[in-house]
Amino acid sequence: MAASTSMQVMSVKPPFQSQPQNNIKKPVIIRCCSSSSSTTAAKKSYNITLLPGDGIGPEVISVAKNVLNLAGSIEGIEFKFNEKLMGGAALDATGVPLPEETLTAAKQSDAVLLGAIGGYKWDKNEKHLKPETGLLQLREGLEVFANLRPASVLPQLVDASTLKKEVAEGVDLMVVRELTGGIYFGKPRGFGTNENGEEIGFNTEVYAAYEIDRIARIAFETARKRSGKLCSVDKANVLEASMFWRKRVMAIAEEYPDVELSHMYVDNAAMQLVRNPKQFDTIVTNNIFGDILSDEASMITGSIGMLPSASLGASGPGLFEPIHGSAPDIAGQDKANPLATILSAAMLLKYGLGEVKVAERIELAVLDTLNRGFRTGDIYSAGNKLVGCKEIGEEVLKSVDTKTPASV
Repeated sequence: MAASTSMQVMSVKPPFQSQPQNNIKKPVIIRCCSSSSSTTAAKKSYNITLLPGDGIGPEVISVAKNVLNLAGSIEGIEFKFNEKLMGGAALDATGVPLPEETLTAAKQSDAVLLGAIGGYKWDKNEKHLKPETGLLQLREGLEVFANLRPASVLPQLVDASTLKKEVAEGVDLMVVRELTGGIYFGKPRGFGTNENGEEIGFNTEVYAAYEIDRIARIAFETARKRSGKLCSVDKANVLEASMFWRKRVMAIAEEYPDVELSHMYVDNAAMQLVRNPKQFDTIVTNNIFGDILSDEASMITGSIGMLPSASLGASGPGLFEPIHGSAPDIAGQDKANPLATILSAAMLLKYGLGEVKVAERIELAVLDTLNRGFRTGDIYSAGNKLVGCKEIGEEVLKSVDTKTPASV
């Protein structure tokens, strides 16, 4: 990251909506943008750490990199990419899922773009040698605690949803997931034996007040910029940690009288997402519930290959990644859908660097590509043109070069 920095308050909007606004009454998400983002005659330059990872990760990152380069050049922005190993690829080369060199590069960059990690090859590894451990370490190292996962059903893809058209059409929700606390990080954890001498495994779901308060404020700010409705998901009828979660969310709600707060148990929320997803606008929940519900919400849109995500902290570089996995079964076959990674790159520009105009150029290019009928296998339907990862990337590049966003 550049030594000279400027602090920029960013509101939270999903892709395909209007630009972030700067009239937040109580700043919550504060991104640290390099000084090159200020208005100047000199060409802007940003350092981006690329983490292709495993499976289809290298394929989709390659496409997104090309899109960033072209869109940036049109808008007078230069990207300096630093590609590093992570996940299974790092395990094979260095013996650890997140080399210190990779974490250092990520911390020193303006933003981080991740492809995907994991695969069958490493499934039987010990926990500390699993690719997924590297991702948890990366999030912790970057101190990104807020994960924003939009799930919007695009008109062009409504027929790709497994839900009835009248149920899926018009869905536009955002899951705000707490990312660095809860059962994934809580201690004590491990293996042992109980009083009967039987083997056991155990984890701890624990949250401190400050962890809940900061994610709640982000969620309220997000809801305020959308429709003013926030649903907090917990399991407060059973779990003490959820009882405390609800108590803190209700306390923070007093700061946001203009936002309508509701509560829902996680099992009911899982059912309601497939029964009537349009009832939700913004959802806030803990780490493990958010992990599950955001994946469920993604399938409402028709394909997990369409959805980006942003993980942000109070300052420093954000982490941007598609929410799909590494899909090792189709890796190297040119079948991957790179659109979620391209849209993650757009979120990187908008929320990580404050470059709204170039982000919107990319978002419009994705929409234009879909409007022209190009589809990868996961979103294909009769009447459209089935293409591979590389070809749909090339079509997005054509649209990037021709589609101009409105002035911002």
